[in-house]
Amino acid sequence: MSALDLIKGLWPLTQQPIDIINKLDLIGSDPVLPSSYHVDKMAQAVISLTSLAAAEIWRLRSGESQTVSVNINHAAAEFRSDRYQLVDGEPARAEWDPIAGAYQCGDGKWVRLHTNFEHHRRGVLNILKCENNRGAVEAELQNWQASEVEATIGEAGFLAVMLRSHEEWLAHPQGAALATQPLLTIEKIGEAPLCPFTQNAERPLSNIKVLDLTRIIAGPVGGRTLAAHGADVLRVTSPNLPGIGPLNIDNGRGKRSTFIDLKTEPGISTLKSLLSEADIFIQGYRPGAIGNLGFKPNEIAT
Repeated sequence: MSALDLIKGLWPLTQQPIDIINKLDLIGSDPVLPSSYHVDKMAQAVISLTSLAAAEIWRLRSGESQTVSVNINHAAAEFRSDRYQLVDGEPARAEWDPIAGAYQCGDGKWVRLHTNFEHHRRGVLNILKCENNRGAVEAELQNWQASEVEATIGEAGFLAVMLRSHEEWLAHPQGAALATQPLLTIEKIGEAPLCPFTQNAERPLSNIKVLDLTRIIAGPVGGRTLAAHGADVLRVTSPNLPGIGPLNIDNGRGKRSTFIDLKTEPGISTLKSLLSEADIFIQGYRPGAIGNLGFKPNEIAT
């Protein structure tokens, strides 16, 4: 499957005219990155889709049509941009915890531990009852089955994931559930009044205000993409939550940033004030975490 095939399969989910794809020029071919997955084609496809959407918004705002050109080498580099960034002229320091990563368990299957936050590492070590070094973790996991590690650590609120084959994933309840879902859905959840685009814009998303309450990688890249096309993006995070410095820098490109403690009344009041002027609200917390603080989707889409 080519990048163009991926694009043709995904673009109809945006509910936009299919002929917009004709304005796309794909440059280069895979493989670019050393991976068992076609990450480079996926990168080229995803960046093409967002760029086509931005070009269509620009046409609606200015009347000018554009051709979108995406080089697969550039797309692959953007998908691992944190590897290339410099901070004060030097490569960004790595913040990968020594015991994070993949381990073989006693049943021969593998599990991946996420311990890059201190409380995650402490929780995993307390469950495994071993010392804080990779050798001790490797030895202890020989006494466990991979599925048992995943379930025990996950139920305690920490992160461990069993590595599965394609067939094993499809047989898992979550894999089976996801297999029935489209990759993208667009759902109207409110009756807010239309806000027409302002004229005399310099870029496709100029004057669009975004509140970005996401963390680490996936969500922040979404906000970063909006900023890349001209949106005014404000990253909002809690002063009480840990972060990963290099990722905060890389995924903060084009954004402003602030701390708001939503566990306090002043913090909730501040976010509601910001919401009153925002056009887009993005959040990536666990289900119910933001909604229980008064920010459920159907409540704020007014």
